[in-house]
Amino acid sequence: MIYLASDHAGFTLKEEMRKYLAEKGEAVEDLGTHSEESTDYAIYAHKLAEAIQKNPEAKGIAVCGSGLGISMALNRHNGIRAARSMSVEDAEMTRRHNDANVLALSGRQTDTETAKQMVDKFLTTEFEGGRHEARVKNIDLK
Repeated sequence: MIYLASDHAGFTLKEEMRKYLAEKGEAVEDLGTHSEESTDYAIYAHKLAEAIQKNPEAKGIAVCGSGLGISMALNRHNGIRAARSMSVEDAEMTRRHNDANVLALSGRQTDTETAKQMVDKFLTTEFEGGRHEARVKNIDLK
């Protein structure tokens, strides 16, 4: 399962990713927002975080204007490792070394084709484990 969430500034790119993933046959659940009407990114970040906490094998894609605010709100939740990525390499390395479970994108700075490449890399890259395992385990506060 891939959960999607955005605010108004990320709505258009989220919609493009929703269509793209559906065309590829991925199981997708869109948690909102569902328009370009101004809204608070934190509302949708919390919905996404809660969905992944209930389904830890799932991944998420979050989009706001910069990708920063929504990733900050997501990372307030234990078990969520959201990474704002601006390149395909970022999307790969955050999975490979950080076991990120949410890819945060910038709706204002990332074009659709680059976002598709980033999403593909994020979803197909495995966590390397090894020396990175202990580091990831130390992220959550008890």
